[in-house]
Amino acid sequence: MTLKHLTAENYSLEVEKATTPVIVDFYADWCGPCRMMAPVFEEVSKDYKGKVSFVKLDTENESDLAQNFEVMGIPTLLVLNKGKEVGRIVGFLPKQMLKSKIDNILSELK
Repeated sequence: MTLKHLTAENYSLEVEKATTPVIVDFYADWCGPCRMMAPVFEEVSKDYKGKVSFVKLDTENESDLAQNFEVMGIPTLLVLNKGKEVGRIVGFLPKQMLKSKIDNILSELK
């Protein structure tokens, strides 16, 4: 499964108009921890299929979006609901820890 890449052009459709919460992976190709997080992020996305959208944002190509969300370090995962940030996870985490953090953030939305 290939995850969608978020850009300034598709931001409104993928985030603001999304009917489910969206988790954005802010990354860069040169970032070692980002490369470690990529397969975990993709694997976790399968566990939330239909409940949460997972997208990736290359901070090198979309630096304005990264600045808008005040992303200072990568990897950073933002959990957005109706276009608003409801959670932030910074740094690499193994799958079970990442799922636990996501579950905690999503439980606050109910």
